[in-house]
This record gives sequence, structure tokens and C-alpha cells, in this order.
Amino acid sequence: MNVNFYVTCIGDALKANVAKQSVLLLEKLGCQITFLEQQNCCGQPALNSGYIDSAMAGIKNLIRTFEVNDYPIVAPAGSCVYAIKSYAHYLQNEPEWAKRAEAVANRFHDLTDFIVNQLNITDVGAKLEGKAVYHPSCSLFRKLGITSEPIALLNKVQGLELLPIANQQTCCGFGGTFSVKMAEISGEMVKEKCQHIMEVEPDYLIGADVSCLLNIGGRLHREGRSVKVMHIAEVLMSQ
Repeated sequence: MNVNFYVTCIGDALKANVAKQSVLLLEKLGCQITFLEQQNCCGQPALNSGYIDSAMAGIKNLIRTFEVNDYPIVAPAGSCVYAIKSYAHYLQNEPEWAKRAEAVANRFHDLTDFIVNQLNITDVGAKLEGKAVYHPSCSLFRKLGITSEPIALLNKVQGLELLPIANQQTCCGFGGTFSVKMAEISGEMVKEKCQHIMEVEPDYLIGADVSCLLNIGGRLHREGRSVKVMHIAEVLMSQ
């Protein structure tokens, strides 16, 4: 299957290994990857901050970029996928662009959603010994409704034990620009999240949204914790 890969800003600038492992995983599962170099930021920071007009040039460029073929588009970040699936709303005063946005958005998939629901695969042959906590990001869990897919994939990882924690579905406090605008509240939220994680003494913290992992991982690091923070793509490529 031919697949477009959307790298995301964080994958490009901060967590290149997540993007790399996502591509390698998709190739391992039989996909032929196309990377369209004209792709850009999804515009989420600007949209969340109310700078709709400023985001429009990037939004329209991204739409044009992915119109060059009709392949499904896979991204390792639910927050970006949700932002793109919201484009039509912001373009409602430009019906033709809204229609084009909807067509492109319908082809976008979170990595775990694509593997489970499009490729119909749950066991990718991964092996990772240890105990782990999975953090369901708000973008995946609440906004996109992707709840069982990451768990289905992780349950098939040989040697990995998933541990439940208190208030598992609570936000980690990142929330994009929320962590900047409401830094004190955000800090308390991630502090509480880390407390619940450490109560079960896991070896790994796993998530499917890099932004959450940066936030929680940063707090764990500042606390001197030895928990290894991994994106699900890195887990699924473990042997």
C-alpha cells in the first residue's frame, strides 16, 4: 500500500527518532512511503491561540501538498491529525477550500488507527521486556475517539506488561499553548500525573502523542526518575 507520511513539527525538530521508527514500522508492515517535502506545520499553535488568519497560508499549502495523490496520510501525533480534521470549520466562509480540506482530512490517520483499522494488524512482532504505563492523550482519546487501538497493539508486544494507574485518562497538562498560558496549573497537572505513574513503579511510560511525552517526560526527568519514555512507534519497533 502506498502511504504519505506526515512528519509533524515535533517529529521534525525534536523527536526525529519517532518519525524514523514510524516510517520503518510502516515499511515493515508492507507500506511504500511517500514523503511530500512541501508539507508544513498543521497550524495548531496559531489556531489554538486565535490567529486564524495567520494560519491560513499554511493550512492551504498543506491541503495543496496532499492533493497531489490520493494515498492515505499517516502521522505519529493525534493532536496534528485532529487539527487538520478541523480545517473545514475554519474555512467555512470559503466553501471550495472547505470541500478540499474535508477531502484531505478524510485521508489522515493516526499511526495506531491506521495499523489496526486500515492494515488490520495488531501483532507487529515486537518484543520489549518490562512493565509499562500507557498515557492516552486527550487528542487521541477525547477528540479522535481512538481508545482501543494503541492498547490492542501494546497487548501484543511480547514481554510487556501494561499497568493501570489512578486517573489514567486525565490530561497531562500540556494542552498545546495551555502549558504556556496557564503554566502554573499545567505544572500541577503534570505533577499529579507523574505521582500516579510512579505509584506503580513502571519501567516505561508509553504514549502515542509526542507532545504529552515531552511534558510528562520532562517532569519525570526533573524529578530524577529512571522511567524510560517511549513513543508507541519506538515500542512497536523494539526487538
